Amino acid sequence: MMMVYNSISALLCLGLFSLPAFALPEGRAAFNWNRIEHVIAFGDSYTYVQGTHGRQNFSFIGDYLDLAYTPDALLSNKIVQDFTGTAEGGPNWVEYLTGCGLKPGLTSPLTCKRKLWDFAFAGADVSEQFTPLHHNFTTPLVNQTAQFLTYGDSVLKHNVGVQPLTTLVAIWIGINDINDSAKYAVPSFKDLYTSIIETIFASSVEPLQEAGYRNFLFLNLPPLDRTPSNLLRDSDVRLPNVTMLGWWNDALLSRAKEFQREASGVKAMVWDANRFLNGVLDDPERYSIRNTTNFCPGYLYTDVLTSPGKYGCPVPLDGYFWFNSGHMTSHVHKLIAPELEQFLLTSSNCK
Repeated sequence: MMMVYNSISALLCLGLFSLPAFALPEGRAAFNWNRIEHVIAFGDSYTYVQGTHGRQNFSFIGDYLDLAYTPDALLSNKIVQDFTGTAEGGPNWVEYLTGCGLKPGLTSPLTCKRKLWDFAFAGADVSEQFTPLHHNFTTPLVNQTAQFLTYGDSVLKHNVGVQPLTTLVAIWIGINDINDSAKYAVPSFKDLYTSIIETIFASSVEPLQEAGYRNFLFLNLPPLDRTPSNLLRDSDVRLPNVTMLGWWNDALLSRAKEFQREASGVKAMVWDANRFLNGVLDDPERYSIRNTTNFCPGYLYTDVLTSPGKYGCPVPLDGYFWFNSGHMTSHVHKLIAPELEQFLLTSSNCK
């Protein structure tokens, strides 16, 4: 039986054979990146894309003050790709990873070979239980997933043909949580992060699993200890610092492993964004980056792309690691995509 399954698994990985969900060996996850047709994303400004039915500069669709949307609104929604279409001055990692929404102008996810359904909200934390909203319209992660399961899940399954085995749920969250919580007197940051991550799984991941989704990708926290604003501080007073980031990232990895062990047929992957991005910062010339400590002060203006010198920027925007004090440039997001795709290929069940 194992030899037969391995042969089928190899054909699946090559994309030469389609195995119906009911035929899978019980408890065996069947993730294969080459066969993923849809990516459903949640998170904050590192992941959000602008939609024609979204709140300007914040979301693909809806906000906390108006969570409901119709099937027609979702299916007619388009990704906006311009200088302000993300928080990075250009495409972000999930657009580069899927190839969806890269072209300037408007793109319907329905027209993409690998469709991107991005419900991330710029400025989001995990839950109001731990940190206050940035704005009264900010949609936290737990509400993003609840919104999707209420208004989007059945639409994508029934109208677009979304299937669990050919769908990847991607979550990158925590940037705001670790920054926001650092402002308060917290008895134990390590315990706080563990509680927040437990909420991610209990209130977002597990409901998605119960809805049928089986393939989950998590990205850990980037090197926020090396942002331009943090570099202005002495290393011993930086917030967040390396230790804090390590606590969060260790807790995320541990909880994801536990989730995969306990949930039958689930693939839970954690990509080490922190390690890769620290590597970029340590060897920037390898990645055509010339400035890792500052950002161009003209990042708010569209003509900074063609006239960086006008704003006192000695190198083009793509030569910077940081887009502003807290976000990376689109160029860095582009660097992430091939590394992450290789990770997904390696994580596929291709034995």
